[in-house]
Formats: sequence, C-alpha cells, structure tokens
Amino acid sequence: MISRLRKFLDRMHPYFATGGPLSKYYAVYEMVDTFLFSPSDVSPTAPHVRDGLDLKRVMTYVWIAALPCVVMAGWNTGYQANLALSAMGLDGQTGWRGWLLDCIAFLGVYNPANPIGCFIHGMMFFLPVYIVTIVVGGLWEVTFAAIRNHEVNEGFFVTSILFALTLPPTTPLWQVALGISFGVVIAKEVFGGTGKNFLNPALTGRAFLYFAYPATQSGNAVWTAVDGFSGATALALAAEGGMQAVTDSGISWMAAFLGSIQGSLGSTSTLACLIGGAFLLYTGVASFRIIFGCFFGMVATALLLNLISSETNPLFAMPWYWHLVLGGFAFGMIYMATDPVSASMTNTGRWIYGALIGFMTVVIRVLNPAFPEGIMLAILFANLFAPLIDHFVVKANINRRLRRSALNA
Repeated sequence: MISRLRKFLDRMHPYFATGGPLSKYYAVYEMVDTFLFSPSDVSPTAPHVRDGLDLKRVMTYVWIAALPCVVMAGWNTGYQANLALSAMGLDGQTGWRGWLLDCIAFLGVYNPANPIGCFIHGMMFFLPVYIVTIVVGGLWEVTFAAIRNHEVNEGFFVTSILFALTLPPTTPLWQVALGISFGVVIAKEVFGGTGKNFLNPALTGRAFLYFAYPATQSGNAVWTAVDGFSGATALALAAEGGMQAVTDSGISWMAAFLGSIQGSLGSTSTLACLIGGAFLLYTGVASFRIIFGCFFGMVATALLLNLISSETNPLFAMPWYWHLVLGGFAFGMIYMATDPVSASMTNTGRWIYGALIGFMTVVIRVLNPAFPEGIMLAILFANLFAPLIDHFVVKANINRRLRRSALNA
C-alpha cells in the first residue's frame, strides 16, 4: 500500500513540476508528499533543524503533544455545557448543534456524568472552530506559497491547533476565520513565512480577536457553550474576591489542575499540558530551559508579591501553585513559549526569555485589573525582546572570550 502510494505520487510529480500543466499548484503537491513521506532533500531556507528529523516531523510531534489538550477540549466543553443546561433546567442545545445532538441523545450527550457523551457534546464546538481554522489558514498558506513559488510552510500545522485551543467555545466562526487570517498573514507571511516571523502567529491572532472583539472573547458569558449562561472564570473570581472567592465557588486546586473548570477550549487542564510537555521534552522538540525558566520566573514573582501583600488587591496573595493551574499559564509555558522561531536561540537567552514570561504573566495578572489573564501578552512581549536578549548574550560571550584571551596572552 505504501509503495503504491509512493509510486502514484512520483507519477504525479511531472504534472506539478516546473513546466507542467499544474505547476502553479506545486505547493499543494509538495505539502501532501512531504506530509506522507520524509523528503530526500534538506531545508534550503530557515528554519533549520540540526537533527535526523525534518521540520515536518518536528511540527507533527508538537501536534501530537497537543492531543491531550484536544481530548480535554472535547470533554470539558461538553461537561461545562451539560452542567449549565442542568442548572438552567434546559433539555438541550439550540441551533444546528442542538439538532445534531438531539439525533444522538441516546448516547448521553447531555449527561454530565457520561464522559463519552460530554466529549461528543464538546467536539460539536471544537471541531467547527478547528475546521474553519485549518481551512482558512491553509488557504492563506497555499496562496502565499503559490505566489512565492515555494513549499507550504509547515508551521501552520501547529499554529492551527494551538490557535483553536486558545479560543472560547462560543467564538463565532467568522471571527475564527478573521483571527487566523490576521495571525497567518500579518504575524508571519508578511515577514517571509515560517522561520522569519518574530511573533507567535497563533497568539497574535488570538490577541487580535481579544482586542477587536472583547465582547465575544472575554467576560463571564463566553466560557460555557450554552446561550444565556453566565459564569466567571477562576481568575476573574480571584481578581474580584481573592482565593476565598475561588474556593467558595466550589473550585478546588485539583479540579483546576485536572481542567474541569471554565476557560478556553483546550487550555484549562494543567495535567494535559504537562503530559504534552513531557512528550516534547522527551523528543527534544521543546527547550527545557524555556519551560523551567518560565516556571521559576512565575514562582519567584508570585512569592515576591505574596511578601509585599496588598490590602486592596487580593491577587497579591495568590500562591504560585494556583497561578500554575489557573488560566492558560501551563498551556502557554509548554506550547507557546517554546516556539523555536519566536523564542530566544541561545541557551542562556532561553533561561532569561522564559523567566521574563513567568515574571510578566504574574505582573499582568496581579497589577492589571482589566486583564486577569497574562500569559498571552507576556509571551508576545517576550517575543519582541528575544532578539535583543540573544544579542546581549552573544555579546557577553564575546567579551568574556576576549578577556580570557587577554589574560592568556
């Protein structure tokens, strides 16, 4: 079967090669070919992978690492919706999703105690978001690849899944299309594509939606996929009434760690993120320096603010272990901060870069009353400083070697 597929693709190659009748669509042929089989040539342009793996396999590993978050996106979205439907005394969803779910209601899709039913219910919200993301973003990728006559950038394979997982489940699909378009075109393609962008495209698209359409991207009515239901996230509760408000609402640390709380589609479960992070560290795809730098930066800043304390701001008292499990900190630390293109490249710079993200996340969460979540802006802020961090690290290394040479002379 595999050999027949290889032979079929080889027979099709002349039609898409230069001079062939379908040469303008070579980017599409190359995308399918190298997705199914490892390419025989090396990457002629950035980014370069110094390993036995090609870039597409690296991106595939990241996509695989995000699967635990996808599973949680399905289950928790359905679980939160089923709890809300029960609390409101409703029998089911409205619209086309409600019609489809009613057709398979015998599977227990509205039962919060049925994990499979919750997963099916939640996927009715995640899959449309992901499909729109992959189709619209993929069209932009193919368009730019065809215009520039180069291969389709592999980075979008990861951008698509991460962007979808950061969105609230109630995000209108037209906004999904607009957000991924902004992320792909403005944050990446205008700078030359994968390997040349200095901002994380998924986060850029998410930030664009947050500031352009705050009514559908923030507040208390966007985190549960039920019309008319309003419920604050744990971070919003903490910003209003401190940790007492969080615990009074019935949210335990373990529930936040497992991810059975309101939030974005796939970023609520710290456990799922850590499973994916362990896979990325094992395969060598993610930098442990960035991950641990981010973690230690968060812990140090949280402890410092705990020590300073504040009578008017209850977030000063939030312990570091709650910062870890609330919001999208774990998701951003594992999947977004470790983006090899927009992060620092030097080993020392990665520690500094990660620590800067951890520091800025807590500072934004605690000191900015209008924005209780901070990891998204913290990573984009660190993206801007990553080249500068590497510049000073390299300069310091050069100066140290010059001093050493002077002493040995």
